[in-house]
This record gives sequence, C-alpha cells and structure tokens, in this order.
Amino acid sequence: MAERPDPTKLVMMIVSDTDADNLMGALVEKGFPVTKIGSTGGFLRRGNVTIFSGVVESEVEQVMGLVTEICHARKEFVPVQTLPFIGDGSFSAEPIEVRVGGAIVFVLDVDRFQRI
Repeated sequence: MAERPDPTKLVMMIVSDTDADNLMGALVEKGFPVTKIGSTGGFLRRGNVTIFSGVVESEVEQVMGLVTEICHARKEFVPVQTLPFIGDGSFSAEPIEVRVGGAIVFVLDVDRFQRI
C-alpha cells in the first residue's frame, strides 16, 4: 500500500453515535485515516463521537461529501421532563419535537505533522 502524503488539513467531525460507525466505515473504505473519540453533546446530553482525519487539502471536499451523505439531521419526539430546562415545572406533559443528528465539522490547517 502506498504511503499517504503528509496531511495539510485536520477535519474534525462531531457526529451522533448513531451515525459514527457508518461514517468511519465510509472514510476507511475510501482510504482516509480516522481516529474516534467519544464525547457527550450539550442540549440533549446524548452520546456523540468526534472523528479526526488528517487529509491533504484536495481531499477535504470528498470527506465533507461523506459527512453530508451519512450524517443527516433528524427530528425526534422527546419527553419534556428529560430536557434541561430551568423553570417552575409548569410545562406540558406532551413530548416535543427536537432536531437531532447531523454533524458539526471543523477544518483546521496543519502547521506540523509528525509520525513518531
């Protein structure tokens, strides 16, 4: 297998647990290096995964395309009691619809890369 060129960009993708395995599989299948770190989201306190991939600049759009294809935002109904609202407790017992999933992606310049 040919050695990859040194990365010039670090793509940092924060995705839901439900999308992480599919995204990692697709990235690996296309030959992109990946590192996965577990994390927890804020508003709904659901599990997230942060995936890092060091790529050359010309590969960034291909990685972004895979994220867009796999990590869709969805809507779910969540019981109000599970939401972190601060208040007097006078709220409806009906579940509310919230947006979940999708991805947050940062593309950072790599000033230095060293494999030790």
